[in-house]
Amino acid sequence: MDVEALRTFVVVAGVGQFQAAADELGISQQAVSKRIAALERHVAVTLVVRSSRGSRLSLDGQVFLPHAKKVLTAVEQAERAVNPGSRPLRVDVLNRRISPAQAVYRFYRSRPETDLDAVTLDKENAAQAAQAVLEGVVDASFRALPADRVPTGITAERLLDEPLELLVGPGHPLADAPRISPVDLAGHRIWIPGIRPGTEWAAFYQALSEAFGLSIDALGPNFGDEALMDALADSASLATLVGRGDRYLWPRTHDLRRIPLHDPTPFYPHLLLFRTGDRHPVLTALRDHLRTTAPRTPHDAWTPDWTVTVH
Repeated sequence: MDVEALRTFVVVAGVGQFQAAADELGISQQAVSKRIAALERHVAVTLVVRSSRGSRLSLDGQVFLPHAKKVLTAVEQAERAVNPGSRPLRVDVLNRRISPAQAVYRFYRSRPETDLDAVTLDKENAAQAAQAVLEGVVDASFRALPADRVPTGITAERLLDEPLELLVGPGHPLADAPRISPVDLAGHRIWIPGIRPGTEWAAFYQALSEAFGLSIDALGPNFGDEALMDALADSASLATLVGRGDRYLWPRTHDLRRIPLHDPTPFYPHLLLFRTGDRHPVLTALRDHLRTTAPRTPHDAWTPDWTVTVH
């Protein structure tokens, strides 16, 4: 069914004359007549009855009119849904406690009128998240993806490098260190439960452990962040790694310590994945915000060799 013919029918029903409908639509009266005739052939009934005093809807036309209006409303809604800026920007932040979620929240706080949805996709790895972006499930996702695995149609922009810190309890031998080098962690047990094989964070921590001779333990069930904080507080040997911008909370009595890493400073390279050519104004604003607010990367920064380079 021709949408323009439907639109013409609705206008004719409203103004009562073919010439007036032609003037409103910016087409000729002949074009109005052809559209109405084509629509009547399609539905196999007479919709409009013409007379010397104008036009009126037939009984079938009166029945057809509300349905035609509903179709046009649905078409308009579909068009608005794919027009840049006509709907909220949907951003996958991976986990609401970690740096990408905090960065998107700060962006929203800087302009609270922004039409934005922060979501957490149930996707196991970066490749699945990138596919979700391609399919339009979300508009963008923060992930760490090797340069040679960025799919066609996706732009990967490195906008959120996150320096790592050591998190330990008060009884840990490194608890009072103002900062430490990654090589100083050799021989210490670093526990990061929940690392799943085949994920980008598994690849990152594998590269980190190989580069600095670390022992990163992912064994055991992941009972959540609170259980991890409890275990750190009670242990004199257990440690974990967190991002500097990650937001974890624990009871004051835990007395956990966040210790910066340096010489070099390992950075987790969160990439913003989005469809190439996406013109959503909130996406443009978010990218600009991340560029202008990102701290200067120190000279001793370390990331895996497979990381997308900063442009």
